[in-house]
Amino acid sequence: MKDSVSYKVFNVVNTVILLLIVFITVFPFINVLAQSFSSEAYINAGKVNLIPRGFNIDTYRTVAKDAMFWTNYKNTVVYTVVGTAISMFMTTIFAYALSKKRLMGRKFLTMFAVFTMFFNGGLIPNYVLINSIGFANSIWAIVVPGAISIYNMLIMKSFFENMPEELEEAASIDGLNTYGILFRIILPLSKAIMATMMLFYAVGHWNSWFSAFLYMDQKELFPVTVYLRNLIAGATGGASAGASADNLTQISANIKSVTMVLTILPILLIYPFVQKYFVSGVMLGSVKG
Repeated sequence: MKDSVSYKVFNVVNTVILLLIVFITVFPFINVLAQSFSSEAYINAGKVNLIPRGFNIDTYRTVAKDAMFWTNYKNTVVYTVVGTAISMFMTTIFAYALSKKRLMGRKFLTMFAVFTMFFNGGLIPNYVLINSIGFANSIWAIVVPGAISIYNMLIMKSFFENMPEELEEAASIDGLNTYGILFRIILPLSKAIMATMMLFYAVGHWNSWFSAFLYMDQKELFPVTVYLRNLIAGATGGASAGASADNLTQISANIKSVTMVLTILPILLIYPFVQKYFVSGVMLGSVKG
């Protein structure tokens, strides 16, 4: 059968609209990348769009030569890996427990968890708590306070609730206990939701800076986001926490673009490997069967 004229028109219009959406989405990223390699004069004149003008890598050189940058970058990797592992473990066991209707106090625990999404102790009590338990200036101040995202936990809980109960009954008959069922039966069948939650947590930990800014006062413990934040502050305010003032005067025009490129690059490299799980994981966990 030949396609009708209306169907051909629809395909053309649909393709044009999708290409326009792609261009609108991708343009800011390309523009930021182009500015990171452009000279100050062209950036200030607003002449940089998709192609670098007045090729310049002084900012990259300034950042790359600073040993503190690589120390902070290593910290970010460690904080992200450890934080994501802790968050995934705690979220998974909490969501799996709440997905069982036979759990005593299930409704109360669910409502208590949801309550924390809207109410918390506040900034000062949290600061006092972190200091009083000795977490200040340590990795635990970064990875423990926000270990469980209630939003992510609810999505995972809904996913577990939709899994056939017969699977667990059969595994129980074969002699597996609760932990055996979770780690040997449920989790291998939950790759989509696990990959999605892992991406959410990893991006959150990678981009996080306020916790370190609040609970740490030693530069060698900062994540790279705080380093880059201080670099921008130094370039705009005339002082620097990570590079010399004379260098920052020369690179201040494109420093924001460089910092954004350096921050998002690892996530962009990882995302294609988990993208295939992303949409299916969110949809599976958000639909109640």
